[in-house]
Amino acid sequence: MKDDAKMPLDERIATRVRTLRAAAGLSLEALAQRSGVSRSMISLIERSESSATAVVLEKLATALGVTLASLFDAPIGRGTPPGPLARAAAQPPWQDPGSAYVRRNVSPAGWPAPFQIVDVHFPPRARVAYETAARTPPVHQQVWVIEGRIDITVGTAQHRLDAGDCLALQLDQPVAFHNPSRRPARYAVVLGTPGGAA
Repeated sequence: MKDDAKMPLDERIATRVRTLRAAAGLSLEALAQRSGVSRSMISLIERSESSATAVVLEKLATALGVTLASLFDAPIGRGTPPGPLARAAAQPPWQDPGSAYVRRNVSPAGWPAPFQIVDVHFPPRARVAYETAARTPPVHQQVWVIEGRIDITVGTAQHRLDAGDCLALQLDQPVAFHNPSRRPARYAVVLGTPGGAA
């Protein structure tokens, strides 16, 4: 039997998108219209034949009413309940083909909690912009800079964060991240939804 926790990330994403789309009762065409991602691209993602960018995956997550981080969760093993511990080996990194930033879901997959933690390494001069829109229930996010510097634009508001700074925001409008320096940055993202798992 295949170990779901060791499933390659492209396969994890494919499984999650297919599962969430089916649960929402959406056809490929309906999800394409809702997300702004082409039907052919969604089909490629669901067959694990395309390494989509973080921007594309965020569009799908928004349309499906979930967080981007949730698309990277391993499927819960057949008959195996989720546990409260996520070993480092079960937290594979994923590199965005668009910006080259690297993210890693730290929180235990499937564990019932009102928040989720993501560890991000952001290359020098890198930039990524998400066309985020409101979700139901609302999703709150806090970004805590561990090393380096990050510029974050939320709607029209601009924020410069240095090591130790933390910014709280709600994912209901476009958000852009930019590393303005010549050094890599690292930050933690904590995502939360009122009364439920992120």
